[in-house]
Amino acid sequence: MSGLATSFVPMLAVMSGHAEQLEAQKMSVSDMETALAAFLTSTAQSPDDDKILINNDFNGVGGPDPDLEEADEPVIADGSQASNVSNKSIDQMPTDLDALNADEALLDGRRRPGVQKELPDPVTQDNPGAVNAPPPEAFPTDEFPVPDRWRIMQSLCPAKGGDDAIYTLFGALRNNCHSTLNPYNQNVLKGDKPIPADKKPSFLKGDDWFFVANLISDTVFEPRSFPIPVGVQTTERPDSIDVFGRSGSEVYAQTFITGFALIKGSTAYKPPDVEYRLTLATQVNHVNVPERRVLFVEPSKSSHRTDWFVGVQEAFFDYHIRNTSARYDFDSFRIGIQPMQADFRGFLFQDNQLGFRLFGTRDNNRVQYNLGAFVQLEKDTNSGLNDITQTPRESYIFFANLYRQDLPFVGLTSQFSVTYNMNRERSDVEIDDNGFPVRPALLGDLRGRAYDVVYPGYAFDGRIGRINLTGQVYGAFGEDRNSFFTSEPAKIEAYFGALEASYDVDFLRFRASGLFASGDGNPYNNTEAGFDAIFENPIFAGADTSYWIRQTIPFAGGGRVISINGRNGILNSLRSSKEQGQSNFNNPGTILAGIGVDADLTPDFRISANANHLWFHKTESLEALRVEGSIPKDIGWDLSVATIYRPKATQNMVFRLSGAALLPGEGFKDLFDQTDKRDFHYSILLNAILAF
Repeated sequence: MSGLATSFVPMLAVMSGHAEQLEAQKMSVSDMETALAAFLTSTAQSPDDDKILINNDFNGVGGPDPDLEEADEPVIADGSQASNVSNKSIDQMPTDLDALNADEALLDGRRRPGVQKELPDPVTQDNPGAVNAPPPEAFPTDEFPVPDRWRIMQSLCPAKGGDDAIYTLFGALRNNCHSTLNPYNQNVLKGDKPIPADKKPSFLKGDDWFFVANLISDTVFEPRSFPIPVGVQTTERPDSIDVFGRSGSEVYAQTFITGFALIKGSTAYKPPDVEYRLTLATQVNHVNVPERRVLFVEPSKSSHRTDWFVGVQEAFFDYHIRNTSARYDFDSFRIGIQPMQADFRGFLFQDNQLGFRLFGTRDNNRVQYNLGAFVQLEKDTNSGLNDITQTPRESYIFFANLYRQDLPFVGLTSQFSVTYNMNRERSDVEIDDNGFPVRPALLGDLRGRAYDVVYPGYAFDGRIGRINLTGQVYGAFGEDRNSFFTSEPAKIEAYFGALEASYDVDFLRFRASGLFASGDGNPYNNTEAGFDAIFENPIFAGADTSYWIRQTIPFAGGGRVISINGRNGILNSLRSSKEQGQSNFNNPGTILAGIGVDADLTPDFRISANANHLWFHKTESLEALRVEGSIPKDIGWDLSVATIYRPKATQNMVFRLSGAALLPGEGFKDLFDQTDKRDFHYSILLNAILAF
């Protein structure tokens, strides 16, 4: 035993049951070896290692048991005489294991992990004036309200000019500690956080009132060309007597949009309880054209113009009537000047007008409905903004629509709508700000018109598998009190359809578009079959980067101050003005077929390209107004490329640059024989939008 390692002695002591005795006697290591050797010798009866006499039960630790010493027959390991020892004598061996505490065998300076002999002295803290935490019974549930949870993180912000070392630990805290003028961080001016209680006006009752300020700068620079009709007394060049003059012109427009809103209620999961909103638009514009009597009716005035106007684009009150389900299905109403869109892509009516709207959702927001009544406001001639200083028009719009998600397929939303335009402007004569008559239009018998038109419609938007789809069909049915071709009442029966399908491949989206708006094939009968909208703003086939949608093409020779199409419009409606004129259902109609591609090269940079071909559906109304035998239907190719750059990958800064060209077809050439022999017309748009 003298060869036993020192580190094994305590272990053997524990196994043999001699730990207490050795610890009590404070034996040395050599003494421990001697005692253990004596113990092992007393338990062995044979010199053979195979014949060691062992007690297989550790109940006998502590030395030989007196009961076993009295036994005549020993128990040996090979079992030769084990049968002489009864099981009863083994079971009755005294037990000391339960009384053994292994922790007491620990040596000084050694500790078993997780075991501590004595606890440290209790720590007491004296903090005078501290508020004790409320007892658990003060909170009957696991949740309790936080008065101002929006500013919990902001309370950690260091004082201005103070130590900002906390940012090294919590870098994201900077987003809550910046100036309120920074549009990229949370602040009270953008409605990210409610108005503080100490700064809330007294007339705002209750909590959770938010203030929202919207500031937008919209800058447009637009060189362009289009056919400009002239006469002997109106040309800028005295020796020029052609029907059409030079075609190039430029537009500069700067618009500042300022919007303010007071909103009650957290809108993350439900609509606001109350909302007051006011939005003003201030525009300064400058236009330069190469011919006279384009901008002003008087030939004596110059061929350039600078104008400005302030329009009220939004001024409404929104009230949340009730919630109808635990998922915040609701009913609300809104009254005042507000945005209204009749369909997904703005084909029929998209504008900000004065009216009343009841709207809400059902079935966990899978069903949405709108009921509304609007009266059209007069528009400023040169800016197109709402002019509330004039009496509203006698043109009324009533509509009802219903949206149903996942109908008829999962991923596709269907919209069913009925829109009614009641126009009572038969005795109205309206001259625009530049001196040109706009109501009634200078066509036909020049008599005032009134009409009733109902537009039933169906639209869908969404996807089926990997194919994105959007589509719209409309019918127009009603009565025109005075057709300007016949001076008699006429029925209105016209049709419209549009479809766009797209397919995504990685960062590319390939699009195919088609549109049909019926034209009037017999202007002298008692049916007007040319489809026209109320106030269109189509987001389709390139939208305002397309030449035909962006530019107004004057209709010379068949009516003064009449355009084939309207600015930001796709329909060939022969109206005096989209903003101030009336719908006209004696028109040639429109057919469009096009393809396009959108390439998201980076998250903040996109390139779009479109190629559209346009035709007139029927040319009889054009032939009657121009007194021509035949006019081809081909308008031509509309080609455009647009780039969009968003430096911050948000809508706070958006820069657009687009270029479009119209390659005239036979129908366009027939209508506009140009003296400058231009092979194509162009439209360039530079647009910069900065938003707070």
